Amino acid sequence: MSIAPMALDSLDLARWQFGITTVYHFILVPLTIGLSPLVAFMETRWLKTGNEQWLTATKFFGKLLLINFALGVATGIVQEFQFGMNWSEYSRAVGNIFGAPLAFEALLAFFMESTFLGLWIFGWDRLSPKLHNLCMWMVAIGVNVSAFFILAANSWMQHPVGAVVNPETGRFELDGVSGFFAVLANPILWTTIVHVIATSFLVAGTIVMGISVWWMVKASRAGENFEARELWRRTTHFGAVVVIVAGLLTAGSGHIQGQITYHEQPTKMAAAEALCDTEKGASFTAMAFGDCESGITRIIEVPKVYSFLATNDFNSEMTGLNDLQTEYAQRFGEDVNYSPNVMITFWTFRLMIGLGLLSVVIGLGVLWLIRGNKLISNSKLGTLALWTTPLPFLGASFGWIFTEMGRQPWVVAPNLNDPTSMVYMLTQDGVSTVVSSASVLTSMVIFTLLYAALGVVWFMLFRRYVREGVRTPVAQAEESASNLSFSY
Repeated sequence: MSIAPMALDSLDLARWQFGITTVYHFILVPLTIGLSPLVAFMETRWLKTGNEQWLTATKFFGKLLLINFALGVATGIVQEFQFGMNWSEYSRAVGNIFGAPLAFEALLAFFMESTFLGLWIFGWDRLSPKLHNLCMWMVAIGVNVSAFFILAANSWMQHPVGAVVNPETGRFELDGVSGFFAVLANPILWTTIVHVIATSFLVAGTIVMGISVWWMVKASRAGENFEARELWRRTTHFGAVVVIVAGLLTAGSGHIQGQITYHEQPTKMAAAEALCDTEKGASFTAMAFGDCESGITRIIEVPKVYSFLATNDFNSEMTGLNDLQTEYAQRFGEDVNYSPNVMITFWTFRLMIGLGLLSVVIGLGVLWLIRGNKLISNSKLGTLALWTTPLPFLGASFGWIFTEMGRQPWVVAPNLNDPTSMVYMLTQDGVSTVVSSASVLTSMVIFTLLYAALGVVWFMLFRRYVREGVRTPVAQAEESASNLSFSY
């Protein structure tokens, strides 16, 4: 009994550490996923049209991609270590399954994207233009394949398929070769990958649009009308279109994903609507405060909308958290609270949606402002454009928190479609039994400080090269001679 407080402290600290490192890493990931194909497209447009402005844009946004890629790799390495240390019991139980897609990600996708990115960086004027452009397209493919395999592992945690329990070891194992393909065919995986890639394009499009608007304003106010119109207005239009299209795909894929999640993880969606009691024709609530024990205070309810969004039926009955607790307790044991934190799930769900929609509205507004070959020259709008760039980053982070916090108390959620399946694991059972809370706290503090330092480096590099803008051929030649500047 004396070990229980230590185990609880280790569990909470391990969750905090994994949450901090994952959210920080995921700030960088969407920009890499989305910006790599956009840079490849810019270079393709240069090859197709011969317009040098597309080449300038390729090199400018290519620098930002490289900064983000390098920091993303550095922060991602820590994720692997945590599985073997803080979450060793989880790794022992699911390693046979979880390791397969991660191995594909490392051996196939990561080395592919790294190799071709190196060729792209050092291949200017050494490779043919088409081959050089192909390298960036291979980077874009590799980055997205990498995302696919990582999300395959995560989607299995959300909805385990293709797995059986080894009665001798108690570990979860793939059900043969067919089990591996079942993991890759997981319905949650395919909606999640579309949603994540669409979100990544939304993030990257917002970066391209916001920075381009800022530079359009600076160039037009400095009298550089050719640069403002031919370069920055062009990339502003491109970024705004990407934002709008990606935003619509994000909303559509998110809706489908939500309907699947309603069936696979009903507690997550019930918490997302703060629905404590079963209700027919359940409402959508704009704002809510409280919990199921003390009561929920609701502000602005739209009748029957939640039922329709979840099931396409305005009058369908939606099971509340209290009844779900009873159902889960009967199947999995009565000594666990199976409801996720209602307020965290509720508000991250709305912040995710709200920030994504706001980004789309801003994209529409930008298209309106540059209609008819107009330029944006108001300095306040230029500054505002830069301040809008974090919105989809924050939306993506809130979406990730919603996905992971809404799964609690499970680290591997049970497959409710298979009543006989024993493949599930509580988060409290996945934490290491031998790593002390002091060790976890020490590593959490060190990594948090390290990540904060890396964040400052990322911001300063990003800020420097955004402010530097594009350079003339004379400036490029001078900087190449000095070998001190970040150039190709």
